Amino acid sequence: MIYFIDDFLPSYILDETIKDLSSQDYKVFKTPDESFYYQIPTKSFINYVVNKLEEIENNKIINILSAFRLSNEEISNNWKIHSDLIIEGQKPDRALVLYISPRKINKLHGTALWEHKTYGKLLPDTVTNEEFDRMILKESENLDMWTLNSVIGYEQNRAISYPANYFHSKYPNKSWKSGREVFVMFYKTK
Repeated sequence: MIYFIDDFLPSYILDETIKDLSSQDYKVFKTPDESFYYQIPTKSFINYVVNKLEEIENNKIINILSAFRLSNEEISNNWKIHSDLIIEGQKPDRALVLYISPRKINKLHGTALWEHKTYGKLLPDTVTNEEFDRMILKESENLDMWTLNSVIGYEQNRAISYPANYFHSKYPNKSWKSGREVFVMFYKTK
């Protein structure tokens, strides 16, 4: 199930988060094929998100990994269509994207859900690490391998939760000059 909730954070937490993000530089995490720009959230922020998700989903939530991410016209400006099958050596049940920065583009943008020509909407658990790596390196930027299924529109303070093995990306592949700031979290449910 995919769901989204508007006004996810109380305004005082959203305002404080925006202030904190603007007062610090984003760190860079480099992988062989991409660089991620991130900031680590505070424990209180993570606790708020986890408690809210537990209330919404009526399940115990275990955070595997969470961070604030930045993309703009120059950084993280690729499609990078992928599935979050393995995070930190674990298989998350769900992923969360929370839009933090104000909306700066009037045309359609947000989180895209895709269908792969071979696998469909989601990456099966049986896919090997080698096949996963091959897809990321060879197919994540090749739009001929994908069909756009839907886009969940970007609105500041909107949270989107979806199964972690769904194929997704930001939409479109470029953000605005000041940057698209989001909070991402990969989690398990009990």
